[in-house]
Amino acid sequence: MIFLKRYGFTLSIVLAVIVAMIWPQYFRSIGDYKLSNLIIPLLQVIMFGMGTEMSLNDFAGVIKTPKSVLIGVSAQFIIMPLVGFAIATGLGFEPEVAAGIILVGSVPCGVASNVISYLAKANVALSVTLTAVGTLLAPIITPLWMKVLAGQLIEVDVMAMVMDIIKIVIVPIAAGLVFNALLKGKLSWLDKAMPIVSMAGIALIIVVITAAGRDNLMKIGMLLILAAFLHNTAGYFLGYWSGKLFGLKERDCRTIAIEVRLQNAGLASGLSNAMGKASTIGLASAVFGPVMNTTGSILASYWHRKPIEERK
Repeated sequence: MIFLKRYGFTLSIVLAVIVAMIWPQYFRSIGDYKLSNLIIPLLQVIMFGMGTEMSLNDFAGVIKTPKSVLIGVSAQFIIMPLVGFAIATGLGFEPEVAAGIILVGSVPCGVASNVISYLAKANVALSVTLTAVGTLLAPIITPLWMKVLAGQLIEVDVMAMVMDIIKIVIVPIAAGLVFNALLKGKLSWLDKAMPIVSMAGIALIIVVITAAGRDNLMKIGMLLILAAFLHNTAGYFLGYWSGKLFGLKERDCRTIAIEVRLQNAGLASGLSNAMGKASTIGLASAVFGPVMNTTGSILASYWHRKPIEERK
């Protein structure tokens, strides 16, 4: 039971990917309706759910722990885009697939990082603050990194991407914040339902993206998995030691490692779909998402058992 509680969501994502690879035709369309059209609405629902779990107090961490927040946000938006670019070009991926890897590295951390931080005995309050701040900065930083690093590979419309992120992330989260402030606790059934809806939404998005790019995945899937593990390893290692370099406490270092690595793969899927490139640019998010959840769960289990020794 403990195993299923910790790894149930990860296992369900992996199973969903396998099913989509075997029977992709069932996840591409229903009649004349393309299931890829559901990606952005699903993401908006997920982001709304994320907003309902947040409050303005989450942003107060910027004032309470400015050093940790600055290091965490800087590491997240500097390390992973550059690592993604290095891996994508170093392994010789085709331009649109390479751009997808860079995109995954350039989006902010996802809400799963808060859960993993809790399991890893990290600083959950810092994790929530970094998620909130990173999400708020995404409309500016993500399109700029894509233009700088991926602009040589594909055409990047910066303003269109800014508007897509605002539409997919900022507006739903703002609506969730308002909901939380006005109705939190008054609709208990919705409070209980949103986490389940969010997990189901993430699974469906990954399935649809996997099905759309199944033929390409059959050709380069193993290389993408290698890229994902390299990306993961670099993110955890560099994130953790960037905290150590600046003298942060062990809990904060663990948090930054998790926040740096666990990107919002769903957002990357949504942006690739908005660009009309779900079957190519979206491949990285379909592979990196399950790998991130798997390695994050394993790392959390390791850290959960490892005593925290703080310097006096």
